[in-house]
Amino acid sequence: MIVSNLALVIVPLAVLTAYVVFGLCGFGSTLIAVPLMAHFFPLKFVIPVIVLVDCLASLHQGFRLREGVNKRDMLPMLPFIVAGMVIGAMLLVRTPGSILLPILGAFVTGYGIYYTFRHESVFQVARWTSAPIGLFAGTTSALFGMAGPIYVMYLAGRGSTPEQIRATMPVIFIFTTFGRIALFAFLGLITQEVLLAAALLVPVMALGLWLANRWHSKISRAQAVRAIGAVLTLSGASLLFRAL
Repeated sequence: MIVSNLALVIVPLAVLTAYVVFGLCGFGSTLIAVPLMAHFFPLKFVIPVIVLVDCLASLHQGFRLREGVNKRDMLPMLPFIVAGMVIGAMLLVRTPGSILLPILGAFVTGYGIYYTFRHESVFQVARWTSAPIGLFAGTTSALFGMAGPIYVMYLAGRGSTPEQIRATMPVIFIFTTFGRIALFAFLGLITQEVLLAAALLVPVMALGLWLANRWHSKISRAQAVRAIGAVLTLSGASLLFRAL
């Protein structure tokens, strides 16, 4: 695979930013890294790379914040997330990149607009919604590597505090990343190039988490989320423009 000089600059910066956000908010790594990397590499390469890096990042954060995990609302979702991941992985393998790219662009732009202009009010959701929400989140997780905001909306709707959400998200990601790695390996998506790229990005990820842990008390979660929204809106719009 030929890598351009621009990619050698943009991709590490995107991954660094992604894991600073992940460390601050408990989610957002794939939302930032995947759209920017998709400008340079196929999604069938980008998604497995980020999933491998995410696995290590989630293990690190999950261990640090394990005492605040909201198990009561997390556990009912897990079986449905698994079913959704199987659906999403099959779609990733069978759907042409020319179709996936504009869908990803629209998906990311929608998230960006929501997080840029959203209010702090939270919609309450019933426990039974863990089934459809888990299924949808699992599908988007495997297909685009993105489901964090869906989990956040569900946990917030169930009454989780921001601290519980920050602690619970890495645990969900540990579960989903191991599941996706197994699925991607079975489908032949974990190649030597994917493993090499992930290994090269691990130090960048570690630096991002280190910076986030230092800045956590200085940057509010609300400020970080609004910054995510602005970045996602621009990133998603650029993918839509590229797809056209």
